[in-house]
Amino acid sequence: MTDTSVPILMYHSVATDPNEATRELSVTPDAFAEQMAAIGELGLTPVTTATLAARWRHGRPLPERPVLITFDDGYEGVHRHALPVLAKHGFAATLFVSTGWIRGPHDTGDGLDTMLDWGQVRDLASAGVEIGGHSHTHPQLDQLDDAGLRHELIHCKEIVTDELGTVPASFAYPYGYSSRRVRQAVRETGYAQALAVGNGLARRRQGPYALRRVTVRRATGAEEFARLVQGRAIARTFAGDRALTKGYALVRRARQVRRKAIRSRV
Repeated sequence: MTDTSVPILMYHSVATDPNEATRELSVTPDAFAEQMAAIGELGLTPVTTATLAARWRHGRPLPERPVLITFDDGYEGVHRHALPVLAKHGFAATLFVSTGWIRGPHDTGDGLDTMLDWGQVRDLASAGVEIGGHSHTHPQLDQLDDAGLRHELIHCKEIVTDELGTVPASFAYPYGYSSRRVRQAVRETGYAQALAVGNGLARRRQGPYALRRVTVRRATGAEEFARLVQGRAIARTFAGDRALTKGYALVRRARQVRRKAIRSRV
């Protein structure tokens, strides 16, 4: 089988007037509607995360010109603004929820902006949107000890299952950060596939627990969006992001070394 490359779009907030914490990674409702119209005009076929991973896992063909539309965290605008547009086009999508940020009985109060409530999450699921896990409190999972890591994964899975009556099959790493230990824990806790960021196209050879996504944000214009969904000039578009990511990775690695040294002295 040829290693087909698939654009997986990563959205966050869809809002007219987001707060400063979410503005950069938000898109306006009008921009989102235009982007979905462009997907339709280009003849792309949106599929869920579970569908993509299952077909790659079992060696089954993908539909013509596949694309994934994914949302992280659980912002209220996904229900208010994105759902009607997705329904209009008949598009599949996946929402990854941080269960401690969803309004309701499990809310930790740490959501960055107006978040969905569980009734709205159920509406999305009823409309065919796949609901995946995104941890409970949205930490950097690779910075947690084993007990904390497993709690974040299992508690998220249990809450989604209790609230929706279905077990989430897909997971997205908060901030896109993972490690071999994190990926192994995600697999062991029963998630069948997981998405990172990486700002690159997804390919089967990446494996089901490290599929890459491309970021859609407020600064993404119509021409850039068309390039993203057609898999063109990805490296050039995100060159600055990669440099920042590599720099921050060095900082995070140094922090881990310091923490291990401190723990060894205690």
